[in-house]
Amino acid sequence: MPVYNFKKMGPVPSSTELVDIVLMRTQRRTPTVVHPGYKINRIRSFYMRKIKFTQQTIQERLGGILSDFPRLNDIHPFYADLCNTLYDRDHYKLALGQINTARSLVDSIARDMIRMVKYGDNLYRCKCLKRAALGRMCTVLKRQKAALAYLEEVRKHLSRLPALDPNTRTILMCGLPNVGKSSFMNKITRAEVDVQPYAFTTKSLFVGHCDYRYLRWQVIDTPGILDHALEERNTIEMQAITALAHLTCSVLYFVDISEHCGYTIEQQCSLFRSIKPLFANKQLIVVVNKIDQQPWDTLEKEKKDMVQGLADDANCTLMTMSNMSEEGVSDVKAAACDKLLASRVDARISGKKVDGVMNRLQVFNPAPRDNVERTAFIPDSVRDAQENAMPGEIDEERKPKRSATGYAQTVKNSQNDGDAVMDGSDGQKKTARDLMWENGGPGVWAPDYREQYDLKDESWRFDAIPEILDGKNIADYVDPDIEAKLAALEKEEEQLIQELEAAAMGEEPESDLDSEEEAAVEAIRERKKNTRLFSRTDRSENKPMMPRGIRGRRTDKHDAGALDGDEIKKKMDNYGVDTSKMLERGRGRERERGRKRERSVSRRRAASESDDEMEDTTMSKGQKKKAKKERAQSVRREASLARSHSRPREPSQVGLKDDAAAQVAKKLDKQGRKNWMGASGEGDKRKAVHLVKWMNTGKKRNGTHYCR
Repeated sequence: MPVYNFKKMGPVPSSTELVDIVLMRTQRRTPTVVHPGYKINRIRSFYMRKIKFTQQTIQERLGGILSDFPRLNDIHPFYADLCNTLYDRDHYKLALGQINTARSLVDSIARDMIRMVKYGDNLYRCKCLKRAALGRMCTVLKRQKAALAYLEEVRKHLSRLPALDPNTRTILMCGLPNVGKSSFMNKITRAEVDVQPYAFTTKSLFVGHCDYRYLRWQVIDTPGILDHALEERNTIEMQAITALAHLTCSVLYFVDISEHCGYTIEQQCSLFRSIKPLFANKQLIVVVNKIDQQPWDTLEKEKKDMVQGLADDANCTLMTMSNMSEEGVSDVKAAACDKLLASRVDARISGKKVDGVMNRLQVFNPAPRDNVERTAFIPDSVRDAQENAMPGEIDEERKPKRSATGYAQTVKNSQNDGDAVMDGSDGQKKTARDLMWENGGPGVWAPDYREQYDLKDESWRFDAIPEILDGKNIADYVDPDIEAKLAALEKEEEQLIQELEAAAMGEEPESDLDSEEEAAVEAIRERKKNTRLFSRTDRSENKPMMPRGIRGRRTDKHDAGALDGDEIKKKMDNYGVDTSKMLERGRGRERERGRKRERSVSRRRAASESDDEMEDTTMSKGQKKKAKKERAQSVRREASLARSHSRPREPSQVGLKDDAAAQVAKKLDKQGRKNWMGASGEGDKRKAVHLVKWMNTGKKRNGTHYCR
């Protein structure tokens, strides 16, 4: 696994985005309502809270940026030099230093402005100090525009770097451009590096992985290196130089003996000598590539001696291979892995840890206690079997016969006349497999582990385990004859029932009711049963309760309703109740109510007609429409007041002394409702109109008025 994972770094916002994030979070997380009528301590704490929250938000954002980016002094030297090559160490440290300085400046600004707000004597001065504090903090953030933009580009590039572990087993390939490094990596790993017939196709480090001897190996493909001074090398070449300088690995130096790469063998040998100091303390192999184009045996003697001299001077191995024909690819991979494994083992043995381990190991060589020679003990049965059988053979007759049930047919089983019978007649004990197949096979039979119980008396193994309740054995309180007694009681009960049925046979139950009354009783019982059933059904339904005032009203013009006279008479007649007086009393009340309603309706209609006649001559069309709407609302209001309960108007009627006491009671009731009605407070976002003089007088400044 890689040691450093730069993909988890969060994005770096620009200066404008950072200002918007900070101010929007302050507006969203802190109270927004304050009035000049508040106590001065409350006003001061209101604005001090905003300044402190802004400072904490900036501290959190800038601190996250500083903690995400790696410190060059704390990471592996390979990554430190790689960052220096790609991003310039000085520029990188300067940008992080500016962010750290901005964080310190914001802290000092917040500390100073909070100290000044503590002495503010009114809301206006406290607000001015708050605006000044937030403005100075935002100015500090805006000045970090270049540093934040640079760090964002660095983060993007770092996230695209390969996940490289500097401490694991590594094979590194180097050489001039277009000598076959990327093709070799595609052959031995699962990576897919772009291969093209021109130089510098690979412009950065590529990482692949392969397996050898059940271990995971890391393979690194480096960009091509040209033969010139170190100061003249560009960023692409310096990545390969950095990897060679800092990684403990097995190095493969590729040489193209066909010279199709565009560089002669002399140039390739010269590059090897110039970067030879980087091969120190590394396992080096000189790989002669493209032998399919130019065989190694037919190469010119001078060039051959030149390449062989490189391997002799560096005291390394020379191997040949071809990516096209895959000749020698596996051998090169195996040789590089074996050499690196051997060097890692030697390094561990020569280290200090081995001495510590050896000091904890102690080897004992037992001394003989006497001169008696003690040979291996062989049982007599085995010795007899060895003597009777031929040397190198097995006596099939003396081998115990086993059943083949449950096993596949073999040659030996097919030659036998039949399967062995495991009945214990020959003294052989049945195995668990034999018992399993006799009792239903796998999944059906389970072994009885009670046979293996180690008890004082073996006859106790299959006894039932006692059940203990409250320290007492339940078996002591169980009557062994309970089943027989229960069967006797049931038999006696059945006999008594049969005798009663025989005695009552042919007799009819006596009744004091005639046939009509019995039919009525049966109908009443059936109706009660249906009513109870409907009641339970209605309770199970999830439906709203109807108010008592509208129950029984007509819901349809074709439905008479439950309060209709005919419906009442029909329903009560079923119960046998005389409804003549009940209906007469109801009709009398209906007539009285109808006379009152007719008088009021006629008067109202006459009054409205007279008003309409007067308004027709003096009102416009819109005024007539408005007056008509008001009359309709007044009619509905009167009807609702008539249906509602009467409301007492005088304080004495509700138990209060006078109007002042009623006002106090109303105020206390309103304050008590705040707890459960969710009354608004100073933390709610509410924009009310407060015409403060200093905010609405004077000249407006030119420019934008972006209020944060």
